[in-house]
Amino acid sequence: MQRRSGSSQVNSRGTAVRRGMLAAPHPRKAIEIIQEVETTEDHGVRPRRRSHARRPETPARTAAPVKQPSAPQVTLPESITVRDLANQLHASPIAVIKILMANGVLANINQPIDFDTAAVVASEMGFEVLEEKPKQAEEAVAAVSEEPQRARSDFLAGEDEANLVPRPPIVAVLGHVDHGKTTLLDAIRKTNVAAGEAGGITQRIGAYRVDYNGQAITFIDTPGHEAFTAMRARGAKATDIVVLVVAADDGIMPQTTEAIDHARAARVPIIVALNKVDKANANVERVKQQLADVGLVPQEWGGNTMVVPVSALRGQGIEDLLESILLQAEEMRNRANPKSPAAGTVIESYMDRSRGPLATLLVQNGTLRNGDTVVAGATWGRVRAMFDENGHSVKEAAPSTPVQVMGLVSVPEAGSTFRVVADEREAKEILGERLEAAQSAATEKRTLTLEEMMARLKSGESEQLNLILKADAQGSIEPIVTSLMRLQDEKHKVEILRAATGAVSESDVSLASASDAVIIGFNVPVEGAARRAAEDLGVEIRLYDIIYQMIEDMTGVLQGMGKVVYAPVDIGKAEVRQVFKVRNGAIAGCYVLSGKLQRGAKVRVVRGGQVIWEGGMASLRRFTEDVREVREGFECGLMLDGFHDFQVGDILENYVMRQPGAAA
Repeated sequence: MQRRSGSSQVNSRGTAVRRGMLAAPHPRKAIEIIQEVETTEDHGVRPRRRSHARRPETPARTAAPVKQPSAPQVTLPESITVRDLANQLHASPIAVIKILMANGVLANINQPIDFDTAAVVASEMGFEVLEEKPKQAEEAVAAVSEEPQRARSDFLAGEDEANLVPRPPIVAVLGHVDHGKTTLLDAIRKTNVAAGEAGGITQRIGAYRVDYNGQAITFIDTPGHEAFTAMRARGAKATDIVVLVVAADDGIMPQTTEAIDHARAARVPIIVALNKVDKANANVERVKQQLADVGLVPQEWGGNTMVVPVSALRGQGIEDLLESILLQAEEMRNRANPKSPAAGTVIESYMDRSRGPLATLLVQNGTLRNGDTVVAGATWGRVRAMFDENGHSVKEAAPSTPVQVMGLVSVPEAGSTFRVVADEREAKEILGERLEAAQSAATEKRTLTLEEMMARLKSGESEQLNLILKADAQGSIEPIVTSLMRLQDEKHKVEILRAATGAVSESDVSLASASDAVIIGFNVPVEGAARRAAEDLGVEIRLYDIIYQMIEDMTGVLQGMGKVVYAPVDIGKAEVRQVFKVRNGAIAGCYVLSGKLQRGAKVRVVRGGQVIWEGGMASLRRFTEDVREVREGFECGLMLDGFHDFQVGDILENYVMRQPGAAA
């Protein structure tokens, strides 16, 4: 995805003139403006706009905009693109463009703006602005040049740069269940099936390669983004690119948003396959607007996201999609050393009655050969035979090649990693160490808390604090996100992987587990399945009903002050035995099963194992008297604050927010 810049020419006065498409109030409609660039004596440049836009009054270069002492600082260079500025301010590019437009400046997402203009945007977003010194700028350029080295796969650790050669890209296809992901994968397969193989792919191994214009692409056929994230949670980093399938008639759905979150958390580029464009009710422009709203601004709108219209059912646009993947891969420069012992990821595995344990191994570095001794997850074996996706026997598998392997002692876990070792003795030594580590981890199993994550930040083990935010309404999200982002400093970054409305779900827990994140909820319940998954995976969920308490807790942790925090503590449980309808709602006639019900405490309504509501208690009575609490074995009547849809058999869980370790 190359950034497109305007062409340059020289006018009659000898001034360099740059033409570029600058975003108008709506990204779909761009207007062409002419921007003059005068060269200064020190070979710098300063844009002078000819557009009729009024240049905003800007702070002087010698002094940063003065905000409140508590305002976060941001250091800006002499020139910065709108996209990079948005990243610096932890805001969407659209939000930055809106502020620029409000100040009379028209700029698209890739348009560079000068320091003064960027400072206005940052100031309006509540930042104190500092100007980057030349030395800082040089270091930033050096950091960018080193990015490909930092982005190298863990499988390349210790490899000599001179031995690395390009390898094919590895692509995962994600998207909503009804948007045609399976049909698209089938259409891609057909581009690679020889005419003589009328039956097509004869053996499903969970991954396959496509050869297009002499170049190979490997596709991982995962059931969904949950499997994609589960692989990351087990340490696998198998994917270079994500193809996001979005139906042109439906647009972005909740499952689509989840897939985007998971892909971003994995830090892999996204290419959008806009499917079903042949349908009569397809609305391509509407979907592009939805994509822009979630930060995937199409290239034709001045963004950096490739959006490829396709019809998987008719086979239209498939070649364009493959070309886009190869273009993206060319920029990424993925490499491997084919001469090294093989290492990679277990994609799929199962027990076959006639052939024993079978596993699909994706080679990510080195070359896998028949006879190699392999350690895969918690098992090992000697490769007795290998097969490609067509069931053909192969003798070796180069980097980015998926093969089905026979010869393992048992079935390895999908998503675990594998590597070739010298012999059986070394394999068993490694497995012994892994078993000991697993047993130790099981004995000391505990939740990764926010305080522990902060300790990692301070020790240098981690550089980023990952959070997932769930709130009761969209209006609550923006002030919370803004407040949380202001807590970070130069050394410790806060990354909000997901900010959405609704109950804490199992998908949230899965993402948190894979990303070492803590989930914070504001006025939202936790689904029963999510609560159980959090316990199993060691994910911490913190719930709040007051914003300032949430921010205070986070501030205390980030500042290392050991501020007190609050967590939900269950104090009692009751069953609804009768429901009485009254004029202003409903009264639940309850029997206290355990603990006590306490007026003023919070209540979860659980139905069929799922939390369907969570909130406060409006009243608590025994017979006709208001009471403060009702203990185990007694009956009572209660009303909830905002919930009246009781059913006989509902379970009411009573809890309070309490400091960990505090007396009951």
